[in-house]
Amino acid sequence: MYLLLAAHADGAALQELTPAGEPAPAHPEPQVISIGELPGVVRELEKRRPRWIWNRTQDWYPRLLRSGIELERCYDLSLCGAILAHSEFTAHTDYARTAEKLVQDDDLQGPPAGLRPPPPPKEQGALFEHLGPATTAQHSIEHLRREFAAQQNALNGASAEGNRRQRLQLLLAAESAGSMIAAAMQHTGVPWREELHEKILVDYLGPRPANGQRPAKLEELTAKLRKLLNSPALNPDSPQELMRSLHRSGIEVKTTRQWELKQSDHPAIVPLLEYKKLSRLHTANGWAWLDAWVDGGRFRPEYVVGGVVSGRWASRGGGALQIPHQIRGAVHADPGHKLIVADASQLEPRVLVALSQDTVMAEAAKDKDLYAGVAAQGFGGDRAKAKIAMLGAMYGATSGESGRLMPQLTKTYPRAVGLVERAARDGEAGKTVTSRLGRSSPPPSEWWVQSQQTATAEEQRRADSIARSRGRFTRNFVVQGSAADWAACWLAELRRRLRTLRSNGSPAGELVFFLHDEVMVHSPDNAVEASIAAIEEAASAAKELLFGRIPVEFPVNIAVTDSYDKAK
Repeated sequence: MYLLLAAHADGAALQELTPAGEPAPAHPEPQVISIGELPGVVRELEKRRPRWIWNRTQDWYPRLLRSGIELERCYDLSLCGAILAHSEFTAHTDYARTAEKLVQDDDLQGPPAGLRPPPPPKEQGALFEHLGPATTAQHSIEHLRREFAAQQNALNGASAEGNRRQRLQLLLAAESAGSMIAAAMQHTGVPWREELHEKILVDYLGPRPANGQRPAKLEELTAKLRKLLNSPALNPDSPQELMRSLHRSGIEVKTTRQWELKQSDHPAIVPLLEYKKLSRLHTANGWAWLDAWVDGGRFRPEYVVGGVVSGRWASRGGGALQIPHQIRGAVHADPGHKLIVADASQLEPRVLVALSQDTVMAEAAKDKDLYAGVAAQGFGGDRAKAKIAMLGAMYGATSGESGRLMPQLTKTYPRAVGLVERAARDGEAGKTVTSRLGRSSPPPSEWWVQSQQTATAEEQRRADSIARSRGRFTRNFVVQGSAADWAACWLAELRRRLRTLRSNGSPAGELVFFLHDEVMVHSPDNAVEASIAAIEEAASAAKELLFGRIPVEFPVNIAVTDSYDKAK
């Protein structure tokens, strides 16, 4: 059973939708209800275990979560439409061709115009009160019905070869589940102890300064830099002033990046690097950040599902995906709870093994440390060399130490290296590449295509360089995109298992954080073992969903702790 949920001028509109060939629903006409009635109606309908269809999860699910309603499943038209519009698996369908024309007409490299969300209202609490006529028409029940039908036609048009249709269907389900997980994690929030954050800042920076003033530690370093660089009025936060002062002191650098500054032995370098590190902490996660983003003992960032072309998540505001180690001690479990932090061990190289079906590398991946296994097979036990070679293969590092080690890696693992090499050649030729479940890389831009049309030797050299750059992108896309597929299934499976525990009356943890290949579960003390089992079982299930029963393990490293800084 499917239920369409759309915005309406009077509140919300719901309509039951059944697949072709099944009996028509008892209420074929849309039901219009007020926003105040929505939670009660949804709670009752959820007992029938429908799949909710809406334009964007973020427009509906947060309101339901605030009403204490947790839904089992949904279908996010915006997220699924963006995948179907660009997937190699559906490129031949009318849906993809129409989307391509809309992109060309609008001169955009994005989802079809009809799928772009309306601009967010100024106040989240006024989401429906501020819907304008254009938005209401665009996201009406009729619009959703047509869009869902078009997407299902595209999905059904995917080739059955290699289970492409089933793989793509799995990706759409996992992406939609991810949208609910993202909304739920924002609603729940990361447990955050404000007093611990304050203490960390004082330890590093000194007492909280007045607005617009530098903390005491930064003021001390500023005074030291002014003296060492003979620049009494230096503002070290100004790149232009800093570069001028460095040059006047004979420090010939082109940038103020750490790696370049370290090449100088001038006495100002050490305090400058310290200033940059502490200034970054003050700017990115200082008192202003704490005031803006932590409330009631919780940090609630907004996650952007599929925010990166490879399918990785991004975040909007608060830097959720970049919590520096300096302040991780503030991420602290509530009394009677533990943080369970789990990360997939060496995910991308293991995904490469599974994608390429390289049996020799699969043997190396049997142990928890894949790099050690690769080292034993082809690099005389030197783990560092094995890691450099593997990362070079996946990221296209063809010079230096990585380039020197590549022939040995290719000789030992021809199937694995061959897979990423083919992806690189496809990218250089302007083709797209695709993840395991069907997310495809963006097509080359018009600028890229024009860059390949050369007339002189100099233009050809430049074109080759640009082509190789795209090849490095597509080389990694097949691995990173497939790793994102696995992570999406891991999350969805973990959510399902934790919900099952709760529905059976058992204590269970809550997902509160996700970063590429790492999850954090906030668990009651008496549910730690069950939550760990759910994490490990979900990882195993994700592997089988993507690759079947293959002789490659996807182990997860698990830490149970009170604070995030002790997890690694």
